[in-house]
Amino acid sequence: MIVRSAASADADAVFALVRQLGAAFVPVRAAFDESFAALVDGADDSGAFLYVAEDDEGAVSGYALTTVARLLSTNGLSAQLQEIAVDEAVRGQDLGTQLVHAVETECVRRGVRQLTVAARRAGGFYDRLGYTQNAEYMRRVF
Repeated sequence: MIVRSAASADADAVFALVRQLGAAFVPVRAAFDESFAALVDGADDSGAFLYVAEDDEGAVSGYALTTVARLLSTNGLSAQLQEIAVDEAVRGQDLGTQLVHAVETECVRRGVRQLTVAARRAGGFYDRLGYTQNAEYMRRVF
């Protein structure tokens, strides 16, 4: 298994994983394609990065999307692990851990001061990786 930056050819596999998230939004392919293309083609200049986990046969079985922002309260850059998904068929094989470690490595390389994640459904996973609870996130959908 390798973790690498996502490429245009990964769109179908990542969209299939997005559909497994069970998020509040139903994924719309056209909106996904626009966002995915901006992230992988460099048109998104926000500092966000998208990684995929690829097996030895080249199949993408996980992804992680991270955003980076400069905050006043953190004395520099802060990152948020926005989305992480591992294919249901291969969960429990440390792919999520590998993705998180790759994200952490990239954050350190960029000089990020903290990495946060909203982990209500996966708190135990992040506890095992050394994360601590420090906030409750609220949301308003527009």
